[in-house]
Amino acid sequence: MNTVVTMIIDDRPFFRAGVRGFLILGECSEGMEIIDCDAGRDGNDAVMQIATYSPDVVILDIGYPVRSGLDLCKKIIRTFPNTRVVMISSNPEEDDDELLEAIKVGAASYRRSKECQPEEFAETIRRASVGDYPVNDLMSSRPKVAWRVLRQFQEITANVRQDDDIVAPLTAKEMQILTLVAEGNQNKRIARILGISEQTIKNHVSAIMRKLNANDRAHAVMLAMRNGLVSIEPGRTWGRRRGDLLSEAPTSSVTDLN
Repeated sequence: MNTVVTMIIDDRPFFRAGVRGFLILGECSEGMEIIDCDAGRDGNDAVMQIATYSPDVVILDIGYPVRSGLDLCKKIIRTFPNTRVVMISSNPEEDDDELLEAIKVGAASYRRSKECQPEEFAETIRRASVGDYPVNDLMSSRPKVAWRVLRQFQEITANVRQDDDIVAPLTAKEMQILTLVAEGNQNKRIARILGISEQTIKNHVSAIMRKLNANDRAHAVMLAMRNGLVSIEPGRTWGRRRGDLLSEAPTSSVTDLN
């Protein structure tokens, strides 16, 4: 089992110690290397620590009720695309707006501390570390949030500049893989579908992002859709990863989530 490097980021030592103790006392930290990190002014210390330790997952408080952690989450994901962010909220009530904001900034998971159990939380961290997005599990029980996400990201896709530079044309294989990505498939599933290794899929995805001058997979899909390279059939039900909404849109086009 690979060690999951997990960084707890907060400017409160009590919070960091609490999360660490939650995992250790719950006997769920096996296979994890847990690092404490003071976020510092404007999150700058956190950025430097992530650059130093390259964690697989960072745990970040959303900052209820002011949601101050969202900006840091966005900064981390844009700067370190291979690091996943698990957001915790102390909000005592379900809050669709808060969940929507966590999804929009790219959090791999959103958990309310009131609902967390050590085993489930540890599993969330492990799933996030291998590229899964447990935040999508909430979509099946929150269809209104799912549809709001769809609508907002349809608008994002529609507003992508038509003159966004495409550095080089895609090969037939890259087009095939990008279409499967747009349909919400993870690399492992794409590898099974095409009968090739997961590492080969990762290499193809990296090449696609370079050719499309894309920041991440979702951006690549949006650029490809905007330029007519791929399309999603109306009413398609997607699998479980970021942007995979387990509901069917009541109107046409369904787009991937950024």
